[in-house]
Amino acid sequence: MAHWTLDDIPWDRFDRAKLDPDILRIVKAASLVEQNGGDYARYLCGVFDGDDAFQDAARLWGTEEIQHGQALGRYATLADPSFDHADACRRFSAGFRVELDADASVRGSRAGELVARCIVETGTSSYYTALAEATEEPVLKAICRKIAADELRHYKLFLTHLERYLEAEGLGFWHRLGVALGRIRESEDDELAFAYHAANDDGMPYDRARSVVEYERRAYAVYRRHHVERGMAMVLKAVGLTPHGRLNRLASSLGWWFMQRRLSRWAREAA
Repeated sequence: MAHWTLDDIPWDRFDRAKLDPDILRIVKAASLVEQNGGDYARYLCGVFDGDDAFQDAARLWGTEEIQHGQALGRYATLADPSFDHADACRRFSAGFRVELDADASVRGSRAGELVARCIVETGTSSYYTALAEATEEPVLKAICRKIAADELRHYKLFLTHLERYLEAEGLGFWHRLGVALGRIRESEDDELAFAYHAANDDGMPYDRARSVVEYERRAYAVYRRHHVERGMAMVLKAVGLTPHGRLNRLASSLGWWFMQRRLSRWAREAA
């Protein structure tokens, strides 16, 4: 089946009356992160040097990620004609760079790298599903549904290669769990915060703490509990645990509690 293109998006259905300014701000940030897919693909090709099948898959993955950025960037410009997506991408690239010439994974092994990639795709699949359900604007809903489907397919792609490398490298459960937890903690690193800044705070100095709060209070607000439960099932599967049942309910409850606690804190501070 041919992959979708920008021409498949119903741009003529844009409804400004249903535009949410807070959602638009995090969409602008997401457009920059997705646009970085080419750099991540280059990093992965270096880590998986000699594995032609995975390198081909990584290059295609990177191309699709870039298209996500293009779709979100075009949408952001449609919703806010003053937004210069290309200029925002330049600001983002100037302040946040991916290691392009790595010859080994920062996770310690190829299997570890694939666990981390599964965690990232879990986050993006859940996020765009939540965005698609949160927005009433028809064009953004259509874009997010297509991206969410891609990210789920990407998760399955990395999971398939992970199973292959687990046989070759014998990565144990505790190592897999450690990689997964480490990658989840990295969700508060500079990439998302700086993307939010580069997309929304033109002319202002970068304040990491402020950008983290401004991004997360908007991003967390689009989630509902079933998004957390679905994402947690994907995480558990990536580390080799049963994705459904008591463990999922416990982990999902903790994740949902954490999100709501942060949202309550930011609401109190704003008041």
